[in-house]
Amino acid sequence: MASAPTLFDDLKPPPTEEEALVEAERCLECGAAHAVAPCVVACPADVDVPGFVAAIARGDAQAAAEIIFAENLLGGTCARVCPAEMLCEGACVLAHEGRPPIEIARLQRFAADRALAGGAPLRAAAPPSGFHVAVVGAGPAGLACAGELAARGHEVTVYDEHPEPGGLVRYAIAPYRQLDEPLPAETEQIRGLGARVVLGRRVDRERLRTIVATHDAVVLAVGLGEDTHVDLLGDELDGVWDSLPFIEALKTGAPPAVGRRVVVIGGGNTAIDVAREAVRLGAEEVTVAYRRTEAEMPAYPHEVVEAREEGVEFAWLTAPVRFTGRLRVEGVECVRMQLGEPDASGRARPEPVPGSEHVIPADTVIAAIGQAPRAEFTEWVDGLELDGSRLAVDAASGRTGVPRIYAAGDATNGGATAVEAVREGKLAAAAVDADLRGAR
Repeated sequence: MASAPTLFDDLKPPPTEEEALVEAERCLECGAAHAVAPCVVACPADVDVPGFVAAIARGDAQAAAEIIFAENLLGGTCARVCPAEMLCEGACVLAHEGRPPIEIARLQRFAADRALAGGAPLRAAAPPSGFHVAVVGAGPAGLACAGELAARGHEVTVYDEHPEPGGLVRYAIAPYRQLDEPLPAETEQIRGLGARVVLGRRVDRERLRTIVATHDAVVLAVGLGEDTHVDLLGDELDGVWDSLPFIEALKTGAPPAVGRRVVVIGGGNTAIDVAREAVRLGAEEVTVAYRRTEAEMPAYPHEVVEAREEGVEFAWLTAPVRFTGRLRVEGVECVRMQLGEPDASGRARPEPVPGSEHVIPADTVIAAIGQAPRAEFTEWVDGLELDGSRLAVDAASGRTGVPRIYAAGDATNGGATAVEAVREGKLAAAAVDADLRGAR
């Protein structure tokens, strides 16, 4: 295995000013030839990519940032954590001509970081509307929603149980993508629009009832719940982790000693994140065990490639049966799988191969198989319902079946990207604004 990268290596470092100018000048500004440029169509937050790239090419990073933040109040965060390869950069005309796409994410970070460091306001707020709105949750959906509502003149209060803003971006996205910056600066921009951000305040049943009674509208941007636990014999052994506590330990300055051999269970983007972080923690053998094949893996293909390049190995068609060891985990007993008929998701159902049990040695095991829904809110609010594992909403507006209550983000989409959460926060803010003003 090649020498391991360090824990906080930056995956998308910003370019220098000279590099930014050169890269921006490669842009064809194809918005002039299209009704909407393909990169803008591919951006869930509707950022005017050709507009901000052209501003960088003119040497005006501040103007570029103002264009970005006009649509995405978490523009600096999204520049770090967005799967740009699958979105704006994947849609770049240059890529379809066989040339490297514009490095949109790095250019966005360049402009956002410079402007946020300066501290000047990047948006202005409308005159006060007289309406009071509460947002529960200070993740990407909640912060974006709060900022958009404040920009429309509404009095907004955001509540979050964590000591710092950002939700899963702050506490559950791998530190090589983002540690905490620029969330504090982006939150200050949102505060500058007039929103109150109350941290360390858990919203329980009684507090939610009080909030609903004292505000004109409430937006639930509460994310998902705890990890779906791998309920197997031996899961109490030291060294067996769920993914979210593992990443939070990394991001709050208490990285665990993982030993030489790490096994990650799961096939999504979080599984890839923790596997790559295990490499950065010094593990010599990191194996991702996934019960289907690579073709069915939900993780982004380019990140699977990058993980391989860093030395991560993959055990396809492999499912855990139990964890072995006395006090600390020593291995994962697995069974080979074969693909059968499609299940409810439309993917081929994995079925165990009799007699194929085997053990993968492990000093640490990290389970990354998803998160539970926030079903408690349906018990706290009469009329609020689940659609499968998600809060039921109108996808275009975030309206729930309960008047004056809206929802956005992972609680409604089951877990998506930060920029998709921003989009849903914006949609909910627009619906709240329209409903409040229309009710006058």
